[in-house]
Amino acid sequence: MSRIAFTRTSTRALTVGAAVLLTAGAAGAAMASGEDVTHPGRSIAAHSAGKAEPREAAALTGKAKLFRKTTEDVTFTFDAHLAKKDVKRPDRATGTFKFVHLEKPGGKGGWAKGRIDCLVTGGKVATTTGIITETSPGLMEKTRGGRVGFSVHDTGKDKLDRVGYSWAATGGPTGDKKLPKCNSAAPFEKVKQGTGDFHVVPWKVPYPTS
Repeated sequence: MSRIAFTRTSTRALTVGAAVLLTAGAAGAAMASGEDVTHPGRSIAAHSAGKAEPREAAALTGKAKLFRKTTEDVTFTFDAHLAKKDVKRPDRATGTFKFVHLEKPGGKGGWAKGRIDCLVTGGKVATTTGIITETSPGLMEKTRGGRVGFSVHDTGKDKLDRVGYSWAATGGPTGDKKLPKCNSAAPFEKVKQGTGDFHVVPWKVPYPTS
């Protein structure tokens, strides 16, 4: 695995229009009883009279291993979210990430995990960054406090998702403190079939009309 450096740029908020609302449904049995299954104890009529629940502005979740022809065991885990109220501020995303790189399952290697600090999604492609807060002992310790970036292409059910990372070109993560938020290499790696899946919630960005 390798790393890539980027030039620092400022993160700017985008102009956004109306928020997307998610309409909750109810099962047949609940409909017969008049209960809203999305909010137990509340009637469908009461739900219909109120406002629909807002979805989050963007998200990247899931866990999977990368495809390798060697014995390497490389796993990425993401739980990144951008709240609806922060739809104009991808740099206010929250959540966690973790990556593990072992020479073989249960073998030597290292891991790192941390907190998400930026998330942008477009369609089914996500780019996120985070600060490394914990690592395995050894070489990975020097990356603590630095920023790393990731990208994911959610290709859909029963298809192989793709993953990229900010150190794609130069060897391994160093915990670069100069890497700008929401920057990573393209999602060029394939996920190993049957090892997991990633899910991307698209960022709905209405463009200015005037």
